[in-house]
Amino acid sequence: MDKKNSGVGVLDKAVTILGTLESGPHSLAELVAATGIARPTAHRLAVALEHHRLVARDLQGRFVLGPRSAELAAAAGEDRLLAAAAPALAALRDATGESAQLYRRQGDIRICVAVAERLSGLRDSVPVGASLTMQAGSAAQILLAWEDSEKIHRGLKNARFTAAQLSADRRRGWAQSVGEREAGVTSVSAPVKGPNGKVIAAVSISGPIERLGRQPGRIHAAAVVATAARLTEHLAKS
Repeated sequence: MDKKNSGVGVLDKAVTILGTLESGPHSLAELVAATGIARPTAHRLAVALEHHRLVARDLQGRFVLGPRSAELAAAAGEDRLLAAAAPALAALRDATGESAQLYRRQGDIRICVAVAERLSGLRDSVPVGASLTMQAGSAAQILLAWEDSEKIHRGLKNARFTAAQLSADRRRGWAQSVGEREAGVTSVSAPVKGPNGKVIAAVSISGPIERLGRQPGRIHAAAVVATAARLTEHLAKS
């Protein structure tokens, strides 16, 4: 028997679909071409996986890995980044007094995979598993800024930030947004890099403009960058 074949056909096909989506978003036609699974079966399985949040859709309707995979990894203790993120975000929240988040990109959306909420007062609440746009917000800037030029060009279509902003983000190592994703909300983000140097996540703090002001990076960029650097260092040592 093929080592990749468990003998339970429907399970093997579902796992094949999930493995294919690891490389990025796929339309149904692309999923069929990549897996060799018949179109009706591929569609049925992808929709079933979507029901269980193992698969989601991006803004173009393509299939991407869903938030449940990150939740399962965290529960199993196998995701080193998520395991380290909880205390790091809590420390960042305590240092800045603002809600802290960790985002990962999945195609044309970003998923909040970890949160440390502000304990009291007005806050920008983003729950774990929330899907947010890649067209606005400092975390979206960070998750796009270090991509290749072709991906940046595509990502800037309909974005509320510019190529010049992404260039500034890369130069200084952090991004800020003011009312970009949501009116009245401001944020600061910095990149977390994997052992290969690729940006794999964005650490953020967010809160109301009335408290953080219109230049939140001047106040909080150092703390956000330091937190992202600690997570990057943790991954390099693991």
